Amino acid sequence: MTGSADGLGRAAADTLLSAGHDVVVHARSRKRAASMGALVGRGAHLVVGDFAERDAVREVAAELNESEPLDAVIHNAGVWSGPAVMPVNIVAPYLLTALLGAPRRLVYLSSNSHFSGRPSLAAVDWRGKSAGSYADSKLFVTTLAAAVARLRTGVLSNAVDPGWVPTKMGGPSAPDDLELGHRTQEWLAVGDEPEALTTGGYWYHRRRREPHPSVRDEAFQTRLLEALAEETGTAL
Repeated sequence: MTGSADGLGRAAADTLLSAGHDVVVHARSRKRAASMGALVGRGAHLVVGDFAERDAVREVAAELNESEPLDAVIHNAGVWSGPAVMPVNIVAPYLLTALLGAPRRLVYLSSNSHFSGRPSLAAVDWRGKSAGSYADSKLFVTTLAAAVARLRTGVLSNAVDPGWVPTKMGGPSAPDDLELGHRTQEWLAVGDEPEALTTGGYWYHRRRREPHPSVRDEAFQTRLLEALAEETGTAL
């Protein structure tokens, strides 16, 4: 569970631990990790790395690859604004997907904002030298989820819109339900109902919805993967 120091990631990690699952939690810094003692005390494993830095993503992937194989990864870490938007919201999940020994299930956190994203890779600042577009980043990561579903046979890959929920990112006035906001990704990661065992979906509160048309465009998927492979030096 990436980005599990607070918000939706922490709520999902807490729920999965309570259900008896082995959970690996992630914080971007040692300072952030200090607030996760309760989860670690209950048996969660901890990895630390700032996903705005590619070397840190690679180090986390290497550490995880040396441990017990992961059954599922929930790509929850994300930022709303600023230079880290592209590095954290799309480059990091791409790199983790490429570098980790293939888990059986992958869940990527999307957003309703992805409908406002632009399906263009022209002049995208992957390195975060300037502020990136949150909407574009969420369109890209939703497309990544669909591309992985198409290309990796036997892997269940889905994207989830958790809703606009009252977390630190969403703000206290967010209108959506915080509890419902983390249930779908947990269900897709560990559920055994037939719907939870499907792939290539875009989900909102356990209901499958149709994403932005570009998400299903195989040509756009290919261009995105090629751009990310060239940028990172790492093919999917």
